[in-house]
Order: sequence, then structure tokens, then C-alpha cells
Amino acid sequence: MKYTSLAIGRPEGLVFGRAPHPVTSRRGIVVGGGAVYPELNFTLPPMHIEESTRPEIREHYRQIVTDALERSIELDVKGVVFEFETLLEMTLNPDIGIELVEIMNGVCEDYYANRGIRSAIRLTPNDTRDYDRPPLMRSGPRMEAMLRLFEEGARAGGEFLSIESTGGKEVHDDALLYTDAKGVVFALGVLGVRDMRFLWKQIADVARKTGVSAGGDTACGFANTAMVLAEKKYIPRVFAAFDRAVSIVRTLVAHEEGAIGPDKDCGYEGPFLKAITGIPISMEGKTSACAHMSPVGNVASAACDLWSNESVQNVKLLGGMAPTIYLEQLAYDARLMNESILQKSDATLQKLLVDSDIRLDPQALVLAPSSVIEISKVIVGAKSHLDAAIKAGAKALDIIEAAHGQGRLALTEREVEYIGRIRGEIADIPADESAFVEMMLPSLDTQKVVLKEYGL
Repeated sequence: MKYTSLAIGRPEGLVFGRAPHPVTSRRGIVVGGGAVYPELNFTLPPMHIEESTRPEIREHYRQIVTDALERSIELDVKGVVFEFETLLEMTLNPDIGIELVEIMNGVCEDYYANRGIRSAIRLTPNDTRDYDRPPLMRSGPRMEAMLRLFEEGARAGGEFLSIESTGGKEVHDDALLYTDAKGVVFALGVLGVRDMRFLWKQIADVARKTGVSAGGDTACGFANTAMVLAEKKYIPRVFAAFDRAVSIVRTLVAHEEGAIGPDKDCGYEGPFLKAITGIPISMEGKTSACAHMSPVGNVASAACDLWSNESVQNVKLLGGMAPTIYLEQLAYDARLMNESILQKSDATLQKLLVDSDIRLDPQALVLAPSSVIEISKVIVGAKSHLDAAIKAGAKALDIIEAAHGQGRLALTEREVEYIGRIRGEIADIPADESAFVEMMLPSLDTQKVVLKEYGL
């Protein structure tokens, strides 16, 4: 299914807590139905994952969910989502991941039955396919194990299926290092799109078979990598903002193939997906600082339906265990947003969240609701995925350039120069995908990328 119009056509309609197509969990959380809920993302402390440590691992996950639910009750949280991002060993050996879902779901069921607290589990296997070099994206034991974890993990209690897929990353990584705009478009608009079609047909099929929701994907390994590199001053911020806009097109494919949300937090494509498809979304911002810094700490919450953190280790801090502390931070943020909805002051709160970020960084600017609608319009109006990728990137540059010219965005001279450079590079990209592939062939390292793994 190709989206040809927007589900939300005006910036005023792109708000937190409400989505045109809400998703309801088994235990009654309505995501996008009028309230924002916390989504807690957590992981193990530094330790080996092997047979001898499995009892300790089980206890970590049981304790994390138990403590978070206890604190949720104390804070009068009406519902909470737990994101289980598996670690490599838990996907390579799906039995470990499945067992942990069963343990956490058992705790959630017990608290729902006895204490009335609603909860849901997002199951996010890590994409293990790119651990081979060159990556085998369409076959092999890693792919089989990942799909088994999706299916049996869904039956064990994981009800929002998500992934941070990596198709095209082997090209995109080099494109970032060399600030190669053509390489970014090729990685995301050609390879990424093709891989998403292949992968999400299967994930959506698993969701239908098991009666759960296909949540969505993220460009974490792409645009978030660009954001982190820009934060470290390795690449220009305008290049990272361009990359973010292009990444929307590949992530949208999950929903073209049947994903219904809630979309996953680690990609900041969520607001665009919400505008285009109407699905509810999870977002992260200031509370992702445990894993990475970002320039979008407030604006990221402008349209969220779930408010999340980044993966935080289960370690002891002064206030308690880190995941429980992060649950409290998320809960207070969600409480503020929900109170603003009740008092009909959500538009004011949203404006403050947006305005506090967008003057300082182009990556924040492109996440403002007005920018989201502009970029989303050119995506749904494009003739192909490649055309959409080029036009989305170009529109982001237009927005950045206009804001700088009007004195609404601070940019260094180097950043301004890069806008013209990126424009020049993408202007040379042919509209025909086959012609673009032919153009890129001489520069592709066949030790890193196998085109047949993308159906080319």
C-alpha cells in the first residue's frame, strides 16, 4: 500500500496523546487514544550471557518489571509499556529471548489481575543479519532465528513487534563518514526500502498469525548514528538533518507492508509516520541521555503517544535501580502532557516544547510539526520511493535554509556551505532506480555489500 495523502494534514492536528488510528493492547492500554503513557526501555548491567548466568538474567528482568510496576502504582500511572530490546545472544539463541518474554509477561499479568495496572510488552529483536560480513539479508540461520523469536516471543506475550533493521547500513556507514549525500540516498532510498519490503512482509505476517500488532521499525542505525556523529562534531548538523528526512521513506515501508503501530521510539521518523499514516508513535528525547546525547530533547515529545527513554542498564543509582528511576522520569513527563490535555492547554505546552529546541539545531527544526507536515506532503506526492527520498531531503534543506535566512535558526558558515553541497549532489541522482544503481556500482565495495541480497 502506497500512501498518497496525509492522515493529519495540519500542524495543529499533530499532537501528543492522540492519533487517528489508536492501538489497543490486550490489557487495555489505548495508545493514541487521548493520553500519553510511559514506555520503559532497559537492559542488563555488564555481564556475560551464557548458560551459567541464565538464572541471574531471569532475575534481572523479573525485578526490573516488578519494580517498575510497583513505582507506576505509587505514581498513579494508568498504564506502562515495557520495551524488551534483545541482546545479540538472546536473538541468536531465541530460547533465551522467549523465556524472558514469558517471565516479564507473567509479572505483568499478575499485576493486572491483582493490582489493576495495565501494561504491554514491545518485543524488539536486534537485527543480527549484519553481523556477517558482507551481510546476508535474506537467508541463513541468523534470519531464521530472528523470525522464530518474533513468532514464539509474540505467543509468549510480546504484543508490539518492532526492530531496528539494518538493510543498507553497510553502505550508509561509509556515506556518513564521507558526508556523501548520494550514498545516503542510495542506502536508504534503494537498499533500505528493498530490505524493508522483504523483512516487513514477514513480520506483519507473524503479527497476523499470532494476533498481535506489528509496531514498526526505526532508522536508529542510520539517522541516529548521523545525529550522534553530528553531536560529536564529526559531521555537519545539516547533513544529519538531511539524513533524518531521507530515512523517513525507508521506515514508512513497514507501514506500507502492514505495520499498524505504535511505532518504535529510537527513530525520530515517528512524527512523519503519524502524519502520513495516522498510527500512534513512541518517541524519546531528553530521557535518552543515558545512551546518547541529542539536540532534540523537548521537540521530540511534541507528537508522542508513548514517551520513552533509551536502553538503560539495570544498575544501582542513589535513588534506586536505574530503570525504576527512568520510569519515574517518564511518568512525570507523561503526567504533565496528560494534564495539559485535560486542561485544554496542550497546544501551549507543545509550542513551548517545540520552540525551546528549534532555534538551536536544524535537526530539531525538521521535527517541528510544521516541518513534519511539509516534508510528509512531498513524500506522499512522490512518484517512487527514490523520488520521495530525494524530495524529502531537499525539502528539509529548504526549511533549514529559509529559517536561517529569516534569523530563526543559528548555523555556522560551514553548515551553510554544506546545504549547497548536498543540493548539488542530490541534483545529479537520476529518477530511475536502475540508472541510479548503475551510477553507484563503480563506488560500491563488494566486500561490504552484496546487491543480490537486496534483489538487485
